[in-house]
Amino acid sequence: MLEGFGDNLFEKYGKRFNPGEIIFCEYEPSNDFYLILSGNVRITKIVGNKEKTLDIMGPGDIFGEMAILEQQPRSATVIAQTEVKVLVFNRENFELILQSNPQMALKLLKIFCKRIYDAKRQLMILTLDGDEYRVADVFVMMAEKQGVKLDSHTKVEIKLTPEEIANMCAIPLDNCLKVLKQYAKLGKIDLLDNKVIVNNIAEFARIVHNKRKLIKK
Repeated sequence: MLEGFGDNLFEKYGKRFNPGEIIFCEYEPSNDFYLILSGNVRITKIVGNKEKTLDIMGPGDIFGEMAILEQQPRSATVIAQTEVKVLVFNRENFELILQSNPQMALKLLKIFCKRIYDAKRQLMILTLDGDEYRVADVFVMMAEKQGVKLDSHTKVEIKLTPEEIANMCAIPLDNCLKVLKQYAKLGKIDLLDNKVIVNNIAEFARIVHNKRKLIKK
């Protein structure tokens, strides 16, 4: 994914951040977006006077991309979790790359489009009423990212903690744990350290599909 984003591009557009350093804060004006070359960043948001982790991103991920589409304040805070190397793009240099380096532009646009799709897919989870359906859709979304056929009656390893699942569902951690334990009790999943084993992804895909059919009616 990052082939072609070499030293020359980093010299022009690159920036380093140390662990714990804030890259940008929620509500700040947005002018730039970032492509992670190495390291991890943590995306956080203040919800009810508490800081909540929304996502952890790594190499190949883009964040802050809405700065290119619309000039709105930042919707979240981004903090370097490790030492991080990024490429920093704004409207001007992004357009310059599009014009002067079509091959590089194509690679960047593919990453850009994937990031926007992932964000829209995650928002689809929030359209579902009911904690159990949102948790189920997280499993389905993660299986999709792994390229698993949703009609296959196979096991899928979901490398997320209960807290990460709760954040993706925008539900309290206690509610998420209750749903996960209920699914485990029914034998639908196995809860392990920092991951979940979904025993039959087709069953969860069917649950989500039927729920969405009801919403459309």
